[in-house]
Amino acid sequence: MPGFDPRPPETYWGLFRRESRITAARRGLDIAVSDPSRAPDGLSLDWTIDFEGERTRYSLLRWDDIVGARFPRSNWRRLRDVPALWWRLWRVGYVRRFRQEARRFATVILGVHAIFLAFVLLSLGLATGLMLLMPEASRPWSLLAIPILAYALLGATMVLTRGKPLYVAHLVDDTTFTYDHASGAEMRMHARLDAFAERIRAAEATASEIVLIGHSSSSFLGIEALDRVLALDPRFGRRGRPVSLVTIGSVIPWIALDPRADWVRGALARVAAADAIGWLDVRADWDWLSIHLRDPLSASGVRSPGPDRPAVIRVRIQDLIEPELLAARRWNLFQMHFQLLMSSRDPNAFDYIAFVAGPEPVHAMIARNRMPGPAERPAVPVPEAVPG
Repeated sequence: MPGFDPRPPETYWGLFRRESRITAARRGLDIAVSDPSRAPDGLSLDWTIDFEGERTRYSLLRWDDIVGARFPRSNWRRLRDVPALWWRLWRVGYVRRFRQEARRFATVILGVHAIFLAFVLLSLGLATGLMLLMPEASRPWSLLAIPILAYALLGATMVLTRGKPLYVAHLVDDTTFTYDHASGAEMRMHARLDAFAERIRAAEATASEIVLIGHSSSSFLGIEALDRVLALDPRFGRRGRPVSLVTIGSVIPWIALDPRADWVRGALARVAAADAIGWLDVRADWDWLSIHLRDPLSASGVRSPGPDRPAVIRVRIQDLIEPELLAARRWNLFQMHFQLLMSSRDPNAFDYIAFVAGPEPVHAMIARNRMPGPAERPAVPVPEAVPG
């Protein structure tokens, strides 16, 4: 399950095929990735991986159309929705807890909104200056034109910069989608998750192992999908067919700390308590677009069943890419965020292709990494939602 990304699903297949060739060359392996095919119902893009005689069927959930309906949004909608959103979040104390649990990620999210505000003020200042240069005889009409000109300048600024260096438009729109999904104002994803839950449930009859991987925003969407499966079939995962959840570049507390997201926290608690389903959290301390200070349950105000829920793998960036590449990519936050979905230069390090299609079952890897960690801080209580 990919994150908030408007690109067509074939982009992910292309990335997977390219990285599989790199993994095969680095490790001396025989890996073949089939051509992709779109499911008849349009729910997924599917392909197979043959890895040293083992075959894996890979299904990528499609929700690029839902993202495309939310990004890019008009600047008018951003100007209308963003201030109201952050006023609500500040009023309920969310911002403080968010910064406490997700220091780097909160810095990025709050930072891109500050940059967008700077673009707005810059556009307004330039428009005001230009109108003041107009002949005095043209006033007050020239002054009344300031908002129109400022809006045009803001649009031009966003197009010319493409939101760089931090992809401002993308992250601003991703933020509003996340909180709209939390509050129920955005409902389009629910039907998609219902359908995918049915697909996951049906796979239990044919697959030797089921692994649900949620990257970025799909770390919490994957939780919601599994919660739907368990609601349909409480015995799912208890019939001898191993089932695992893998979260990569997780941002679960981003949504779960919102007081309006009580149903998200409920899903999180239920999936965490489903001991028949393994859970592995792949963390990268160098990834500014993920939340990795502590386990996502405690960070979300949900009591953790134990220190190994989820099991954890921490990946060093030095094991994935060469130092010269790291120097070039370090501040390309999006590319760094996707690095965990790529090949690793160290044959003994975490490698996404080998992880997904290699001979070791994912549930066995989770069992190996269920080691009690250091004592966690108490769960942060999430206050009741308030009107507005």
